[in-house]
Amino acid sequence: MQLDFSYLIKTFWLCIKAIPVTLEITVVSILIAVIPAILISLARIHHIKGVEQLCRIFVSFIRGTPIVLQILIVYSIMPSLLNSLVKNMEWSLNVFDVNPIIYAFVVFGINSTANLSEVFRSAISSVDRGQLEAALSIGETNWQAFRRVVFPQAMVSALPNLCSTTVILIKNTSLAFMMTVREITAVAKIEAAYGYNYVESYIDIFVIYIVLCLVVEYAFRKIEKKVVYRGIKEHRAFVGVY
Repeated sequence: MQLDFSYLIKTFWLCIKAIPVTLEITVVSILIAVIPAILISLARIHHIKGVEQLCRIFVSFIRGTPIVLQILIVYSIMPSLLNSLVKNMEWSLNVFDVNPIIYAFVVFGINSTANLSEVFRSAISSVDRGQLEAALSIGETNWQAFRRVVFPQAMVSALPNLCSTTVILIKNTSLAFMMTVREITAVAKIEAAYGYNYVESYIDIFVIYIVLCLVVEYAFRKIEKKVVYRGIKEHRAFVGVY
C-alpha cells in the first residue's frame, strides 16, 4: 500500500487547526472538575456521614464505566429527557440547538471530577496530620490551616498524578467526535471519508496526540521542578541553612 503524502500533509494541517478545540475541552473540563473534586476528596477523608457514601458511589460509577457509555447517556439520552421537561414546562427552548461542545464539557468534566477526586484524596492524605495540628495549635482556623499548610504540600504531591490525568483526558477527547464536536479526530475522520485515506489520517492524529502529550508532560515537569525548588529554598531559609 502506497501512502498519499500530499493528502497526509494537507490533513495534518487541517488537524492542527482543530487543536484549540481539543485543548479547550481539556482545560474547561479540568476547571469544572477541580472544586467538586476537592470537596469530594475532603468529604471522604473526613468521613462525613451520608456524603461520603454518595461520593464513593459517584466515583466508583464514573471510574468503573467506559467513557463511551457516559457519552451515550449524556449526549443521546439526556437531551431527550430535557426536551420532554422543556415541553412539559412550556418553555421556548430548543434543547437540540445546544452547541455539542457543551455536552463534551459535561461528560469530560464529570469524568475528570471522579479522577481528580482520587488524585487530591491521595495527595491530601500524604500530608502529615501533625502539621495540621501544629497550625491549629497556634490559633489558625481549619480553613487557614488547610489553605496555608496542607493544600500547598498536597499540590506538590499531586502534580505527577495531575499530569497523568491531564494526558489521559487529552487522549479521551478524541471520543468527542461521537458528539459531533470537530476536534482533532473528528476532522481526520471527516477528511478520510472523502477518499478513504484512513491510514494517512490515523498517522496524522497519532503524531499530533504524541506531540501534545509530550508537551504537557514537559510543562508539568518544569512546574514540578520549580515548585520543589521553591519549597526547598523556603525550608532552608526557615531553618537558617544556606
